[in-house]
Parts: sequence; structure tokens; C-alpha cells
Amino acid sequence: MEWLNYHHLLYFWTVAREGSVVRAAERLHLTQPTVSGQIKVLEDALGERLFERSGRRLVLTEAGRLALTYADEIFALGRELVDALHDRPTGRPLRLTVGVADVMPKMIVQRLLTPAISLSEGVQITCREDKPGRLLAALAVHEIDVVLADAPVSPEVRVKAFSHLLGECGVTFFAAPALAKQLRRGFPANLGQAPLLLPTAESALRRSLDQWLSGLELRPRVAGEFDDSALMTVFGQEGAGVFPAPSVIEGDVRRLYGVAVVGRIDAVRERFYAISVEKRLKHPAVVALSDRARQGLFANGHAATGA
Repeated sequence: MEWLNYHHLLYFWTVAREGSVVRAAERLHLTQPTVSGQIKVLEDALGERLFERSGRRLVLTEAGRLALTYADEIFALGRELVDALHDRPTGRPLRLTVGVADVMPKMIVQRLLTPAISLSEGVQITCREDKPGRLLAALAVHEIDVVLADAPVSPEVRVKAFSHLLGECGVTFFAAPALAKQLRRGFPANLGQAPLLLPTAESALRRSLDQWLSGLELRPRVAGEFDDSALMTVFGQEGAGVFPAPSVIEGDVRRLYGVAVVGRIDAVRERFYAISVEKRLKHPAVVALSDRARQGLFANGHAATGA
């Protein structure tokens, strides 16, 4: 009986997920020749080619697509095994590795994670911030336990994961007090003349705001775009422009940064998700943050789960 080498399968899976040997080698901390060589060994063992070249791109063959489907299932089962063992009492602090999408507001992340940190059995949390795609890849290979994101898993992402809606809220626009006073009376129409500080296009909030502004036929001057919402807030604090933030943390933003409210909108909704490889959340710390988010932070949100 021939045994499958799971290291080789992992290398294949990572190349398929990353889209290139170069990026896969970086993620695996291996050289490109090593990754390519090990995939060739896997192809020889299976008796099938898994990739073919299309210009400069690697494209999965029919056999490669089938192998990827099985690899997704294998790594998902591996993660369930790890979770099951982690749930057993060991006398050590529970560990939780959280992937945080770089567009997530830091105050929201802190509020979400506080219930997990406060569990009576003690939890050691590690946070990794990155682009959602790379975090989902890490989730699939069990490097992290859960991803916190502002959008569900896209159907185009070929990772078997489930998006658990933690809650939603409207959006509040803030500015330094002097600028807020000038703009408050004519809100939202006067946003067309105001300098705006916005998330980058990768953010779900930015896409929703662009659609909302277009519907109002407003074409504001975008004074700055930011991956990091905390950096955007600091620029807004210094008077560089008007910036949005989730209404659920409105009081915290005003108190910590000394800014004032320009206006509020409910037509644009911010939604926040816990993404896991499990259809039903199992990790005690993730269950705690999910329950507290739905019952406290987003008390009026919807607790739905979808693929």
C-alpha cells in the first residue's frame, strides 16, 4: 500500500492557494526549488500532473482540482482533531491564535477579544494582522484558530470556511471639533465639499460608502486612504478631514480622540464576522467572544452563520 506524504500535499495545497511557487515558498519558509521538487515527487507518486503553465501562471489540471478538493477536506479534519485535543483539560492556559484582517477597526477588535481574555480558565491570545486572503490560507492549514473580518468569505476563495456574523451597526462620521461644527448642519450633502479620509478599496466599508455617496450624487475630495483605521483616525483627530467609524464605538472614538460627530447614517451597515473552518464554533474563547458580541456589543445584530 502506498502512503501519501502529507508534507508534499501541504506544499501542493499552499501553491494552489497562493497561486505561485514564489509566494508559497515565502509562506512555507522554503526555497522555490525545494517546493517545486516536492510537488514533482507528489505528482510522480500520484501518477498525475497537478499543474500546467498558462503563460506565467500555474493552473490546476483536472487532477489538480480533484486533489485540491481532497486536500481541503484533509486539512479541515486535521484542524478538527487539533481543536478536539485543545478542548481537553490540560492544566495549561487555553491558547487562541486570532487572525485580524488589516481593515478591522482596532477598537472593535479589542472589544471583541476582551470576553475571550476574561474567561475564568485563562486564555493566552496571539493576534496576527494581515490581508484576509493570507489569513484564510493560514486558517486552512491550522496556523490560526479564527479570523476576524469585515466581510464573509468570498465564493471565489477556495477555502472551506464558515462566516459567523457577530453583529452589525451603522456608521458615524467624525472630524476635529472645528471642522465638525462647520459641516454638521448640512450633513450629508456638504460631504461633497469636505475633505474625506476613507478606508482603501479592499475594505467592505469603502465599497458601501462609495455606493452610498454615488447614490446621493456626491463626489467628495478624498484627502487620504488608509488600510489602518487607527491611522485614519489620528489624521482625522489632527483636522485632516472627515472620517467614518462604526457607530457602536462612537462614544469611545469621541472620548479617546477628542473628535466630534458630524453625522450618522444607517443606510450603510458595517458587519463583522468570525471565520472558522467549523460550521459550529467550538473553541471556548471564540464561543465567548461570539456570544458577548451578539448579546452586548451588537445587541441588535443578527446571529447567522453561512458558508
